[in-house]
Amino acid sequence: MKQEILWIDDEVELLKPYTIFLAEKGYEVSTCSNGPDAIQMVTVHNYDIIFLDENMPGMNGIETLAAILRVRPDAVVVMITKNEEENIMDMALGHRIADYLIKPVNPNQILMTLKKHLHQKEIVSVQTIERFQTEFRQLSSEISEHLTINEWFDLHRRLTRWDLQLTDQDTGLHEMLHSLMDEADNAFQRYVKVNYEDWINNSDNRPLLSMDVFKKRIFPMLDSDIKVFLMVIDNLRYDQWCLLQNLLSESFETLNDELYLSILPSATQYARNAIFSGLTPLQISQMFPDLWVDEGDEESKNIHEVELLRTQLDRFRRHDTYFTYNKIRSANSLDKVFSEMKRSTAPLSVLVVNFVDMLSHATTDNSMIRELAANEASFRSLTVDWFRHSGIIDLMQNMGRLGYRIVITTDHGMTHIDKPIKVIGDRNTSVSLRYKVGKSLNMDKRDMRDVYEVKRPNSIGLPSPNLSSSYLIATGRSFFAYPNNYNYYVSYYKDTFQHGGISMNEMIIPFAEIKLKGSSV
Repeated sequence: MKQEILWIDDEVELLKPYTIFLAEKGYEVSTCSNGPDAIQMVTVHNYDIIFLDENMPGMNGIETLAAILRVRPDAVVVMITKNEEENIMDMALGHRIADYLIKPVNPNQILMTLKKHLHQKEIVSVQTIERFQTEFRQLSSEISEHLTINEWFDLHRRLTRWDLQLTDQDTGLHEMLHSLMDEADNAFQRYVKVNYEDWINNSDNRPLLSMDVFKKRIFPMLDSDIKVFLMVIDNLRYDQWCLLQNLLSESFETLNDELYLSILPSATQYARNAIFSGLTPLQISQMFPDLWVDEGDEESKNIHEVELLRTQLDRFRRHDTYFTYNKIRSANSLDKVFSEMKRSTAPLSVLVVNFVDMLSHATTDNSMIRELAANEASFRSLTVDWFRHSGIIDLMQNMGRLGYRIVITTDHGMTHIDKPIKVIGDRNTSVSLRYKVGKSLNMDKRDMRDVYEVKRPNSIGLPSPNLSSSYLIATGRSFFAYPNNYNYYVSYYKDTFQHGGISMNEMIIPFAEIKLKGSSV
């Protein structure tokens, strides 16, 4: 079906070359020489786009525009004018024109305007499909457990970039992409199983892990007399960070944007305690038993973060380093937090933000939130909306004005789960969905390909609540469920966002250094 154009110009006879040119390009063009007739035509017919001359006798272009928009509020109107005066442009834009052109116009300008306003989505989609098909083949050929960790980071960036790009386009490519992402995740899981023990036990030759963050990133900045505001956003995925980074780009300049690895289990108790202590969970439990909370204990698993950070500062003989620490669960406490930070001269300020973690738990416990965050795209959207309106950006700007370099990271990400695995354990077995700690853990051997079994926890830096304790860590989209009330719990937890296992979204996480634009930090 041809797209229809209405062209309004008092010198209608001069439009003949344009109408012939556009007809050859497949458009149907109607012409009109004055405002009143144009309004009547628009009333009885809905044109795809309207070209409107600004300088017409009688009812001029601005008046005609206003009348057209009263009849067709969604009309796409392009103003054509000889007048380049700013007030004319302001009036036209104020009446919500889609675009304007300055006379004389040539046919290619008209064609470009049509492509911009009528065909942009179609053109972008075609180009996107072509680029995706090319890179799909390339990405598919690259996926292998033999990649280096930096190659895995690059692959995760590229897959995430495509996921974000295809979310807003109705190209039908998402299913292909998600299949490719599952394939990559399977290879990544095999890669982690092969290499993880060596990473934990070889601190001089491994990728950046949770316990390395302060030693290898924060301390060097402090040694360069850079004041650091470290913001740990619990449970933040890399795709969410990409959108937050876009939101921050207006006020902040990115100095370093890298990826690193959460330790296993990729859960707050393990990963965040490792960040603040600079130690593996096993080392914390051995060196500071009063600061480690076992799985079976009722108290919060992260109540000793301040003490753990002090032990790390002491261990590295940083006796001159003092810091502020705050944890927020709602925006209401931000003003109080900033007041405290503003009064302090500490070179290091730490803020733990729990909202994203609370949101992920709400997808399980709250049916309305579960509906609102039913998939990755909607979950990302909720995260961005929260961040935009939370007041955290204002806090970051204020910290930047106080001379702080702002570091944003997380302890782990999360993944969408939909594959239940039956597991049997004693009554002291941990309740986590993505990992289990306990004695005599049993499951169907056919499901073992979806699990990382750790019979010697100390070999990967994990404590053993009992001498015979072992760990089962889920991979991919799997999650553990007990045989008792199996169907109920499967339906309750399926299609929620969880953490603690092995997947790119849980383990490959962002570390970014940004500064306020115009700041010398």
